[in-house]
Amino acid sequence: MTVSKVRMAALVVGMAALAAASPGQARGRYDPDGHYIVSSARAAAIHECNQRAAAWGPEYETGTMTIYRYRACMAEHGQQE
Repeated sequence: MTVSKVRMAALVVGMAALAAASPGQARGRYDPDGHYIVSSARAAAIHECNQRAAAWGPEYETGTMTIYRYRACMAEHGQQE
């Protein structure tokens, strides 16, 4: 029983540390007015990849192929999806 209390305490401390660290990591992505900052290279990649994925047609017709095409395109550009 003591071991489970120690594990629970460690989990709570870990989650508290994660919650405290998250806002600090997000600061670099927003300007002072709260707008999300995107580089021009990422914006161009998102635009191109959306166009490529849309060429497959609506997802209800193509299944998961649309998202796979988008993910592959973003990887080609070295961007996260």
